[in-house]
Amino acid sequence: MKILLDENLPVSLKNDFGLRHQVFTVRDRGWLGIKNGALMKLVEANDFEVFVTTDTNLQFQQNVLKFSFIIVVLNVVINKYQNLRPLIRPLLAVLETNPIDKVIVLK
Repeated sequence: MKILLDENLPVSLKNDFGLRHQVFTVRDRGWLGIKNGALMKLVEANDFEVFVTTDTNLQFQQNVLKFSFIIVVLNVVINKYQNLRPLIRPLLAVLETNPIDKVIVLK
């Protein structure tokens, strides 16, 4: 799968996804500072299948049903690598099931 990690995630997190997926960060793509609406259009236009973020409000600020990609929200209290890393395995397991939900929240 082609996955994009939001700028609010540690860049090093992309190494935890393994080799089966193409994982990019917003920084890799040169999209730092782009607001959510414009960023969602870029995600769509660049054929990403999954957008991963810690922004718990994104699903309420955007019309997620119009997007072809899945938004995964990693809901953690403190946005640090050591708190996010344990959620990657469950995230990958959920993606293996070909979910129909447009937004998946993992805690």
